[in-house]
Amino acid sequence: MTIELDDDADRYRAPALDKGLDILELLAGIPDSLSQAEIAKALDRSPNEIYRMLDRLVRRGYVRRNAEDRYDLTLKLFELSHRHSPIQRLVSQAQPIIRQFALKAEQAAHLVVQDRSALVVITQVDGPGYWNVSIRVGSRIGLVNTGSGHIFLAFATPEERTVMLAEQALGPETLPAGLAARLADVAAQGYEAMPSAQTAGVFNLSVPVLGPLGTIIAALTCPYTQRLDKLDAPNMPATLAMLQQAGREISQRVTPSGQHAHP
Repeated sequence: MTIELDDDADRYRAPALDKGLDILELLAGIPDSLSQAEIAKALDRSPNEIYRMLDRLVRRGYVRRNAEDRYDLTLKLFELSHRHSPIQRLVSQAQPIIRQFALKAEQAAHLVVQDRSALVVITQVDGPGYWNVSIRVGSRIGLVNTGSGHIFLAFATPEERTVMLAEQALGPETLPAGLAARLADVAAQGYEAMPSAQTAGVFNLSVPVLGPLGTIIAALTCPYTQRLDKLDAPNMPATLAMLQQAGREISQRVTPSGQHAHP
């Protein structure tokens, strides 16, 4: 898992800004405070280079200097990130792309996020015709018996997967046979395509939406149904390809410009 800067974006680097961001990212990745010398060593810079930037970050309230002359993050970044709901931002970024998918694929689609111990539908778009299989916004769905659930489990780290299952009181002895192998296949191919365990005649097509660090932040799912009254409607492989493209586009919208997420 890496974050790469493309060559064009790298031409316009702002060294002072990069230095400040390097410090914030370093402090965010450790549980303890660091001295000025330790920060300089970790970033391969001289203490004098780091001093002025640390002073500005302390004065702006992003970094705290304690009595032992060591530095750690304050909660200011946390506060800024919560001034606007991250769910609302995700929905606003994703909805135009999901609408385009629904229009081209002539299928409904919905976006699912993890909310503590449950998976929750946060937005849903119907296809253009009269016939749709849709799910209400706010619905809570299963982890081990849905396409969205399989996506979350497949793209989670082993530790995250254990926590997710434990939150639903699930352990190795209660999991469906073959689930681990199935999740490995989903991770390798990058999507899930499975018959619905809730509705006959429906195939759940699901793809991940990845954040800037390659972590899964949502699942995009199409409850695909074959149209018998319209022979020129996109078939399931074509619909899956469009859904994968939509998932990539949403991932790009939630990833800062110039960065590429790698699972």
